[in-house]
Amino acid sequence: MTMARRRIPAAAGDAAVRAVAAGSAERTERTTAVRYSLEELSARAPGNSVEVRVPPLGVTQCVEGPRHTRGTPPNVIETDAETWLALITGTLDWAEAVSSGAVLASGQRADLSALLPLFPQIQAPDPS
Repeated sequence: MTMARRRIPAAAGDAAVRAVAAGSAERTERTTAVRYSLEELSARAPGNSVEVRVPPLGVTQCVEGPRHTRGTPPNVIETDAETWLALITGTLDWAEAVSSGAVLASGQRADLSALLPLFPQIQAPDPS
């Protein structure tokens, strides 16, 4: 199995995740943070059995298991950028996101709870 090649340098990706967690709404930073985190997810859980979609910013395949070759994969996770960024930093719980409908997850392998948060050390500052 070959590892997905990183396209976003770790320093730039980490900086973007930190900026967004601190409240930046800058589009370039949000896009970089989402794409970098999807690359990180694929690096931590290599495979092709689950497709994670954060439209329109990015998509990745991850998690070992049966590989699909055509059409929609059997295990799909889809969410918006704001929800994804909250999940990767730990400000939103996976189960809560799924139960509220903020994350659409279909398929028996479409559960990222064991992999999230990706960056628990980077959380939004407490507003109080």
